[in-house]
Amino acid sequence: MKIAIIKYNAGNIKSVSNALTRLQIEHSITDDHEAIKAADRVIFPGVGEASTTMNYLKERKLDSLICDLKQPVLGICLGMQLMCRHSEEGDTPCLNIFDLPVKKFDVLHKIPHMGWNSLHEVKQPLFNPTDENEFVYFVHSYYVPVAAETMAMTHYGIPFSASLSKDNFFATQFHPEKSGNIGEGILKRFIESC
Repeated sequence: MKIAIIKYNAGNIKSVSNALTRLQIEHSITDDHEAIKAADRVIFPGVGEASTTMNYLKERKLDSLICDLKQPVLGICLGMQLMCRHSEEGDTPCLNIFDLPVKKFDVLHKIPHMGWNSLHEVKQPLFNPTDENEFVYFVHSYYVPVAAETMAMTHYGIPFSASLSKDNFFATQFHPEKSGNIGEGILKRFIESC
């Protein structure tokens, strides 16, 4: 099975690669369009700023490539936010895979929301029922509200989407590659079951 991690100016590509290596899952890090299209699974990681990253994707035509992918795709953190319609970060139009807004936590919240927080109302295939109430690792100042596409939610003053799913697209706001055994299980299920 071919696993491709999309190479661009994201800050967590190496940690995603290291997590797959620990799981003994062969993969490549690439921005080659044909290699990405030929992969059986694609991971779209992300740590960074929305408008700068969208500009980078557009310059390399990775934006249209990602939207056109037919195999399972997993967006992580900023990757999930960029798969939405619009981000308040930099007033940024995004990929619109999920017709959802990305909002900034209000002034009542300490931001970034950083550290371990629990998952609730988890749904398969990305999650097992035993993942309910388990803790995963977050670092973010923007969030996606709970919607029909929500596969798991987390509370940080308000409920928000910890994970999304639509068709062949999956996403997590948290970092599975930094979330210990729970996160590794989620990565394995994405590769083996989604």
